[in-house]
Amino acid sequence: MYSVKTLYQCRRIVAIGGGHGLGRVMASLGFLGGRLSGVVATTDDGGSTGRLRDGSGCIAWGDLRNCLNQLCSDTPNLARILFEYRFKNSGDISGHNLGNLILLAMDQMCVRPLDAINLIRQMLQVSAELIPMSEEPARLGAIVDGQEVVGETTIDALEKCPEKLMILPAIQPTDEAVARIKESDMIILGPGSFMTSILPAILMPEVAESIGNSNALKVFVGNINQEVSAVGKMSISDKLSWMSEMTGVYPDVLLWPAENEQPENLHCDIQTIPLVDTFQPGVHSREALRQGLDEIAGVLFQHES
Repeated sequence: MYSVKTLYQCRRIVAIGGGHGLGRVMASLGFLGGRLSGVVATTDDGGSTGRLRDGSGCIAWGDLRNCLNQLCSDTPNLARILFEYRFKNSGDISGHNLGNLILLAMDQMCVRPLDAINLIRQMLQVSAELIPMSEEPARLGAIVDGQEVVGETTIDALEKCPEKLMILPAIQPTDEAVARIKESDMIILGPGSFMTSILPAILMPEVAESIGNSNALKVFVGNINQEVSAVGKMSISDKLSWMSEMTGVYPDVLLWPAENEQPENLHCDIQTIPLVDTFQPGVHSREALRQGLDEIAGVLFQHES
């Protein structure tokens, strides 16, 4: 078991992304409690989340729900089991996740989506903070061969990489997300789907500008498996360069799985350690993520001293 040495010295750590990748990072750093904030993508339009969006015009709840579940995975209880339940053979609600429905109900009862999330955090006893990237509904858009394509599921299914990505319509980030970025000592991007989990939040100019102006150490966590989308054909060097072209954001450090081929042509430092979970092939080990990020934080505080 790795003993954390320097992450405790961080005043605040912000992780940005969505899906299972962000949830894995948040779970690995959950011991930091209220000093850990996750800025979560809200552009998903597939499955139960997509159906709720179409029916009510809400933000996408799926990635937020996933992060909440991973943060309380070590303390299973009835609330968590119910929160993750998916209806079967139930007519119109078949396929819906109960957690998504609870979040939607809370949202309709509260002034802000963030209030709904905070109430659920209290119910599930999650101390780390989860912030939607925006409280305004929006979708991911792309330009492919000069034509506009809209929707995460459609973009994920593209056979070729888009020329650019954008958020439609233009929306404002959550004030709390921007504030936490400004307060942070470390900003973590990834792992996860590059186009549909990592990029959405930083495609908003205010978020990208806050990251760019921050003195925090920017860390990008590499994926273990190659993506099945069009960007799966891109090297990590090409992905980071493309991210920089679109947003101006480029990491200071790449945390890279030792199980994969060593990347080349990068403009940042590389921290390479084994990251694969022994019991779940293809999934990042929470302990390994904690170790890698702790070692990177050690470099940060060494430079400050």
